[in-house]
Amino acid sequence: MPSANAAPNLTPPTAPSTPTTPTVPTIEIRETGGPDVLLPVDRPAPGAPGDGQILVQLAAAGVNFIDIYRREGRYPLPLPAVPGEEGSGTVLAVGPGVTRFAVGDRVAWTTVLGSYAGQVLVPEDKAIVVPDGIDLHTAAAALVQGMTAHYLVNDSYRAQPGETVLVHAAAGGVGLLLTQLLKRRDVRVLGTVSSPEKQKLAEANGVDDVIRYDGDGNGNGDCGQDLAAEVRRLTGGEGVHAVYDGVGAATFDASLDSLRRRGTLVLFGGASGPVPPVDVMRLLWGGSLTLTRPYLEHFRATVEEFTWRAGEVFAHIADGTLRITVGGTYPLARARDAHADLAARRTTGKLLLVP
Repeated sequence: MPSANAAPNLTPPTAPSTPTTPTVPTIEIRETGGPDVLLPVDRPAPGAPGDGQILVQLAAAGVNFIDIYRREGRYPLPLPAVPGEEGSGTVLAVGPGVTRFAVGDRVAWTTVLGSYAGQVLVPEDKAIVVPDGIDLHTAAAALVQGMTAHYLVNDSYRAQPGETVLVHAAAGGVGLLLTQLLKRRDVRVLGTVSSPEKQKLAEANGVDDVIRYDGDGNGNGDCGQDLAAEVRRLTGGEGVHAVYDGVGAATFDASLDSLRRRGTLVLFGGASGPVPPVDVMRLLWGGSLTLTRPYLEHFRATVEEFTWRAGEVFAHIADGTLRITVGGTYPLARARDAHADLAARRTTGKLLLVP
């Protein structure tokens, strides 16, 4: 029996513990705008995958211009949203009905909004197994830009041996891969770049004649002032058979003026801004020109086409046809720095975010 003089027990009863909801590092957009709208936050983990989904632990997310377009509002998103559409990682769980993947598989994916996150729910039809011998960072760097280069040279304009083409931003992620595929076909490549460092990289990847936006650096002319005139000079006045233009507004007019009669302009991006509406009569007066505006999703519209196109990209990497250049790797929380560097053309090759 306790003593009457004993001190009372003032320790409060222990409250029942509350389970902690697991979280993952994530980049969130709550409003459109510049790089500063990319907010590093911790969000609840996605949980179990649903029908036809796989849950993946992110190894790397690719940074692409479409991410910038979505952040700026050019490609509208319901807000708040998690940006990013490309990545690679390891399968943590598979949902009902999944037949192509198992826990532990190394996978890469494209066009899956929400990829700037430590864990991503990926539809089965948007992913592919990464072959042995290709690391996950290379896979994340290769898929979107590799498949873009693949459809550009195989579907948008299939350049033939001996033809001459112009590739804008030749030291960028798509430009480097596109040049390598074109040279494999014995195509002469003219390439535009904006600095001496990018010129060296473009030449090392096969560009035959480099055109500097800022001139040749030695006071011997300023190609940036009249790009089309420099293209005509390099082609004996004829112009090129095709232009692959991912820059958009800043280069569009010069691209059209650089084409020979019955030439083709493949406008596959708008890094400098969207192209204003075009008077189609310009195509007539330019020499019966062709203008096309392709989009990757239309060239991987089925699982079979995606598997074939991505498989060819991975095969080209394995056999040395394609050399992947990772121009920068940023912590996921610094996504705004990656966007700013890409938009300012301070980078070469592919940019990655890692958790």
